[in-house]
Amino acid sequence: MNSGTFEVMWTAGNGPGTAVQSGGGATVRTAVDGPVQLTVVGECGATEEQLYTGLGAVADGRWAQLTMWPGSYWAIADRPGERLVAGDLAGLRAVFYTITEGTARWASRACDMADGSPDLPLLAARLVATDHWPDRSLYPGVHVVPGGSALLLTRGGPVRLVDVTAVPGRRSLAEGAPAFGQALTDAVALRMRSGQGPVGADLSGGLDSSTAVLLAAPLGEVRAVTYSDPYTSSEDTAFAVRVAEHASVRHHIAAGGAAQLPFDFPEDVPAGDEPCLSAANTAMDAAYLAPVAGPRCHLTGHGGDVVLSINSARFAGLLQAGDRHQAHRKVIAWARAQNAAPGPVWQQVKDTAAGYPYALAQAASQVASERIPAHDRVRAWSWVRLGTAASYLTGDGREAVAGLLRQAAHRATDKPAVEFAQWDALRFTAACSRAAAPLDASRRIRPVHPFLDNEVVRAAFAVDPFNRPRAFKPLLAAALPDLPPWLTGRQSKGNFTSWRIAGLARHLPRLRDLIRTSPLVTEGLIDAGAALRSLDVLARGEHSMGLADLHMLLVTCHWLAHPPTAVPPATYAKGAMPC
Repeated sequence: MNSGTFEVMWTAGNGPGTAVQSGGGATVRTAVDGPVQLTVVGECGATEEQLYTGLGAVADGRWAQLTMWPGSYWAIADRPGERLVAGDLAGLRAVFYTITEGTARWASRACDMADGSPDLPLLAARLVATDHWPDRSLYPGVHVVPGGSALLLTRGGPVRLVDVTAVPGRRSLAEGAPAFGQALTDAVALRMRSGQGPVGADLSGGLDSSTAVLLAAPLGEVRAVTYSDPYTSSEDTAFAVRVAEHASVRHHIAAGGAAQLPFDFPEDVPAGDEPCLSAANTAMDAAYLAPVAGPRCHLTGHGGDVVLSINSARFAGLLQAGDRHQAHRKVIAWARAQNAAPGPVWQQVKDTAAGYPYALAQAASQVASERIPAHDRVRAWSWVRLGTAASYLTGDGREAVAGLLRQAAHRATDKPAVEFAQWDALRFTAACSRAAAPLDASRRIRPVHPFLDNEVVRAAFAVDPFNRPRAFKPLLAAALPDLPPWLTGRQSKGNFTSWRIAGLARHLPRLRDLIRTSPLVTEGLIDAGAALRSLDVLARGEHSMGLADLHMLLVTCHWLAHPPTAVPPATYAKGAMPC
């Protein structure tokens, strides 16, 4: 049990009747009625009465009901012969499992059950095409329970996954906004009343972190932090100052410089189960988070983009529903708003509407034959977006990645584009936050992400994505009308492109060595020359195309060079659960 860390979780078991362990001082609460038991681990807003009422849901197998309290938590439920292990919808509270010699084991960290090195071909495939293998961890033999599912163990029976998404039926913006506003307000309030003392908070100046601060400020002491330097948006900083003044919260602005540029990769950075995008930002994070190290929690706006933004997958969704006229009209308006030619964007949307299995098969063919599509400046959403990283692959790498994409195509079923896009973005955001947990712990930061809470996600995903106003995050203003109009009316958002390019230039020699010595290169999956050419072009600032792919490659190379440290083995109860 990793009790010396700050909110790093460990829960494990062999099946019904085994104990639950947690590290990092997390809250563990249990309700029992004879053979029926319910345990919640983490930030669960259920009252004691509600927990005991939940025992009825356990007895009846109404599993989704156990995931409907405010907060972010695991639920472990036992009834005679069965155990359910549920994380959250996003996958921030992850559940992994293995099956060895007829015995199922589960845990909240994959690396603690791993028996071997990471799966390099899968890593390469995720670099090239993002994640289309949601039930596979990066460790052979260790499976993931995808967000929205729960693990059901039955004594003497097979391991099953059960659906706990329970998103309400589709609502109009006017109908769904109040439910979303209440869910988000409850999510922030839970963190403010869950302990004594101040809370920290990110305050970038964007809508999401600003909203969290404004909801929290009337409920207790908030200490907000902002990062600013010559490479980042001065408009964001100005909004952060205005929000802090409006909310009357304590506010610290960290003035960074060259020493805080990304991609420094110090040697002592702790790692999680998978590569972590924020591992590139260690100097910046150390500078701006230092004033809020230690408080009981740290509010963030992570997940706000997922639940508030209108994804261009809705165009393909309209075509899937047979509404070609409306799809075409909306695509033209969207393309013109992006200063792009509507024709190529419309063709992209038509290709996407052909479906998910087709898209995976096409991607496999393109990778195998090196026919990587051109990277247009403006692209609508697609099921599989082959990035610049596809051009880094060797022949063996192309064969391995194409094979994995073919496997995914064979297993895939067609899905509504909008729902797939929402859940895919949600799980990616949660995985990034989850991977950063060891880094956060090392800085004595305990982040909480209200936008990723189950009830917030459900309320957001229930709002009809097809008929929202074409404005920046219209759900937020409709859901929380008391927010200042100068905030909810903001139509811009800063980015870190110049900052990342400057970091590449500053650390170029070391980054070149990091790529050259990576197992992805030495095992023949990635062509070092191709990746280094991309690195050199981006470091010179010639363009920013492929910057996100290169960022992911670099943090992946660093992660492989500095793998996570396993938590000491848990002590399991006697009598393993045969499956």
